[in-house]
Amino acid sequence: MTEPPPLIITAALDEGAFDWFDDLRQAHFPRNRNLVPAHLTLFHALPGDLEPRIAEILKTACAARTPMRLAVRGPWFIGRGVAYRIASPELEALRADLALAFAPWLTPQDRAPFRPHITIQNKADPAEARALCERLQLEFEPFDITAEGLLVWRYLGGPWAAVAKVGFGGQAATP
Repeated sequence: MTEPPPLIITAALDEGAFDWFDDLRQAHFPRNRNLVPAHLTLFHALPGDLEPRIAEILKTACAARTPMRLAVRGPWFIGRGVAYRIASPELEALRADLALAFAPWLTPQDRAPFRPHITIQNKADPAEARALCERLQLEFEPFDITAEGLLVWRYLGGPWAAVAKVGFGGQAATP
């Protein structure tokens, strides 16, 4: 019997923010490599066989929280792409609490320091990425977005499949 694919946990962004970042991603991510929508990842690979336990931890953590303000701090050159830095003490606290609960299952990537960001370009030519970042930095004005909860995804070897949304403040989880 094969193990279920790993789970990915991302922030559930408000609709306007998601649309804005996803439009940028569609415009600038190499088309043949753009297999997932815009996202802000909290955890990259949790054990798929522990989905019920992970779901309970997420429900408990989200029930005690309200939607969170996230400050979009600007474009960031990441070598072969561009991401937008995100700042939010509330999101960082939630991520730290979840990291403690998930500690036995964390991969090295998920044990690394959390640097919240939303990637809109990756795996591009470095010169193209640098030029895009410089252009976006010139146009950038800080703004806020909202995280409404968390999304759970199943990693399918490239693309992701949506599993559930767990809303903040006791909003019902949806499959």
